[in-house]
Amino acid sequence: MKKFVLAIALLSIAGTAMAAGKSCDELKSEIDAKIKAKGATAYSLEVVEKGSAADAKVVGTCDAGTKEIVYKRG
Repeated sequence: MKKFVLAIALLSIAGTAMAAGKSCDELKSEIDAKIKAKGATAYSLEVVEKGSAADAKVVGTCDAGTKEIVYKRG
């Protein structure tokens, strides 16, 4: 159940993040704060080129859609 709640939270964050045209650093900070507020502790967020999020979940886009912010557990 906890995984399901985290997945729903990430999807809502992704929707919010994709709608805004913010800088990558600003958006990454906002997403980080939201994930921490949900109680997650062991994760990482990275800014990568669009389409290169191999084994990570895309939780936001930035730089006019050319980059993605990806979430990895652990």
